Amino acid sequence: MRADALKGGFADAPVDAAHGFRAAMNAMARPGYIETLRGAVPPAPVSVAAGSLLLTLCDPETPLYLAGAHDCQDMRDWVAFHIGAPVVARQEALFVLGAWDAVLPLEGYALGTSEYPDQSATLIVEMDALGGGGAILRGPGIKDTATLSLPDDISLFQRNATLFPLGLDFFFTAGDQVAALPRTTKVTHEEVV
Repeated sequence: MRADALKGGFADAPVDAAHGFRAAMNAMARPGYIETLRGAVPPAPVSVAAGSLLLTLCDPETPLYLAGAHDCQDMRDWVAFHIGAPVVARQEALFVLGAWDAVLPLEGYALGTSEYPDQSATLIVEMDALGGGGAILRGPGIKDTATLSLPDDISLFQRNATLFPLGLDFFFTAGDQVAALPRTTKVTHEEVV
């Protein structure tokens, strides 16, 4: 294990994890709302927000799949030291980290079961930027509508919503920002006026 893996965790773990948990839950409860999430300094190419989510939500009992460029030795060492989560194959993961193209296809991730719908995968998708505009979101936690810049093929999110109560949940991260898209959210294209 490289010495760099020993760096980049929460400076004050109980406080930082509490802030991280609140930001993650606020984002999940209010789809499309962008929260700030800081505390972690993970190795490249992982964002501050994604690293902070991992430190907050994962533990040694949480199988993690690292996709694409995020599956590098520096990141594996960082996860082993700071989280202890086992790095596993995609079909075994409860958490997934990677860029959109790397986490695709969505088939093969755990969707939960009728008895345990919470045993599904949560994908942390790294984006170049987060912002409003793009897809229109409707559903629980949204007064009328919200907007969020999502990957182009929103049919994947539409299909995912039809699986409810099963399905995948998503966090989107960029820099120190995070937004969420739970499986209960209905996604459509922006209406042209």
